[in-house]
Amino acid sequence: MCGIVGICNLNGDPVPTGLLKRMTDIIAHRGPDGEGHYTDGPIGLGHRRLAIIDLSPAGQQPMTNETGDVIITYNGEIYNFQELRVELEALGHQFYSRTDSEVIVHAYEEWGEECVHRFNGMFAFAVWDYTQRRLFLARDRYGIKPLYYYHGNGVFIFASEIKALLQHPVVEREVNPYVLLEYFTFQNVLTDDPVGEIERSSNNG
Repeated sequence: MCGIVGICNLNGDPVPTGLLKRMTDIIAHRGPDGEGHYTDGPIGLGHRRLAIIDLSPAGQQPMTNETGDVIITYNGEIYNFQELRVELEALGHQFYSRTDSEVIVHAYEEWGEECVHRFNGMFAFAVWDYTQRRLFLARDRYGIKPLYYYHGNGVFIFASEIKALLQHPVVEREVNPYVLLEYFTFQNVLTDDPVGEIERSSNNG
C-alpha cells in the first residue's frame, strides 16, 4: 500500500524533519516495512514503505536518480514498468533496483511531466526536481491511490491520508458544513468551491 507525505514551504523556511516524521508515523499502517525522509530547504518528502516488488534496501524511499537531482516518494503499482525499463535502458538510463519506483524516476528524467501518459497502473507520487526547483505531483486517472493536499497560509502539504495533513500546525481541525451537506446529499464532493456553489444556488432559487 505505502504512504507518502510532503511539505513545501512557500516562504522558503526549511522543513523540520521532526514534522515529516510525525506525518509518516501517523500513517505507519500503510507501510510497516520502513520509513524515509528527505529535506532540501523548504521541501520535505516522507515515505512509509510496504515492500512488494523489491524487498532489498535498494527499494527504500524517498528514492533518487543516480545524480541525486530527481527525488520521488511514491505509492502504487505501474503494471507496465518492466517494458518501460527496457525502453529507458535503451536510452541510456542505469538502474540500481528492481522497483517500479525507479522506473518513474527515470521516466520523469526522460519525458518530464509527460511521463504519466506512459504509465499503466494505479499511483500517487511526488517528484522533487532539484535542478528545476519544481515539485511535481500526479495521481492515477481514477484516483485509486489517494492523494490529499492543503494549500494555504504559505504552505503546500500533501499526503496519502488526511490524518497526516492534520499533523501540520497550520491545518485546522474544522468541519466545513457546506462540504458535509454536499457529501450527505451526493455521497461525494462534486464542486471545487462548494461554499460558493451553494450560496449561488440559494440566491438563484
